[in-house]
Parts: sequence; structure tokens; C-alpha cells
Amino acid sequence: MADLTNIESVIASELTRAKTEIQSLHEQMQTSQEELISMNEELHSTNEELQSTVEELTTSKEEMQSLNEELQTVNAELQSKVDDLSSVNNDMKNLLNNTDIAILFLDSGLNVRRYTNQATGLFKLIPGDIGRSLTDMSSELVYTEEGPNLEEEMKQVLRTQMVFEMQVSSRDGRCFAARIMPYRTLENVIDGVVLTFTDNTKDPIREAELKKALQDRTKG
Repeated sequence: MADLTNIESVIASELTRAKTEIQSLHEQMQTSQEELISMNEELHSTNEELQSTVEELTTSKEEMQSLNEELQTVNAELQSKVDDLSSVNNDMKNLLNNTDIAILFLDSGLNVRRYTNQATGLFKLIPGDIGRSLTDMSSELVYTEEGPNLEEEMKQVLRTQMVFEMQVSSRDGRCFAARIMPYRTLENVIDGVVLTFTDNTKDPIREAELKKALQDRTKG
């Protein structure tokens, strides 16, 4: 009988221990389940954030693509304008170089900005002279002491903004009608002068006057 009592006691103790372990396992499982639920909620929130980020990136990609298309369009328009400007510059260069008039474009400091091929026959100009002062360059023009001075007249045109005309001759006996005009920008700002030299040597009256002037200079 005592043995039976001991067995019952042992069984009861084991049952109690088993219940305790089961209760502990149940609590652990419940805690784990709660943690899993919390993790799942966090993952769900993270997934929503990632989905939102993906949507933002997709929107940004579309905006970038649209911007890139706009930039390509603007670039094409600019390239077209550059091509048009280059074509106009080529046309103007050919037009100016195929006239019989020597033309020089100077800035407000009387530095060479541009010139036609005919101008090289009157001034010792080379491409490297762009930006240099015209007054520092030697020329084939002949001036009398009492006659107009090119540098002074250019400065006068800059001050008064009035066109000045005069007759000049070259060392080889040619006669030119010189014209000095203000260089006006599209904004109507005076930004230099334009010089033109038209060869009048073939004019018999001017040729006679030139010969007489040369003879007088020689005598003097």
C-alpha cells in the first residue's frame, strides 16, 4: 500500500512538473507568437515603405525620362540654331570677302574684331592680329600733315557717334573713299567702329586729283 502511495505521489509530482513545463512552453509559444506577429507587422510596414519607395523611384524615373526628352529637344533646337548661325556667318564671310571694299570691324578700344580679305591690302593683318589695336599696325595708307588722321577720326566717331568720310591714298598710288561708322549692337549700344575703304582709283577725276596731290607732296 505504501508503494502505491509513493507511486501516486511520484506520478502527481511528475504531472505537476509536466503541467508547469507545458505552461512554460505555452507562455513561450505565446511570446514567440506575439513576437512573430510584431515582426510580421514590421515586415508588412517595411514592405509598404519599400513599395512606396519603388513608386517614388518609378515616378522619379519617369520625370527624369521626361526631362531627358525635353533636354534632347532643347539640344536639338540649339544645335539647329548653331547650324543656322554658322551658315549665316559663312554667308556673311563670303559676301564680305567677295566685295571690292576693304572692311574692318574694331571694338571700342580700336582693337581688330574682324576684317575682310581686301583689308589686308591696306593693313598688315594676319589672323593672329585679332584683338590687337589697329593703330599699332603698319599700313599702306598715306596721310598729309594737314589732312585727317585715321586714329583721331575713329576716336571722334566713338565720341560723337557721327559718320565720318574722307579721301585717302595708298603708297602705290591708289585712291580710296574711307568711311568710319559707329558699330551698333542689336541693343543699339555703340561698341566700336566700322571702317570701309572703297577703291576710287579708276575714277578719272579722282585719279587726276590723286596724281596732283602726289606731285605736290613730292615737291614739298
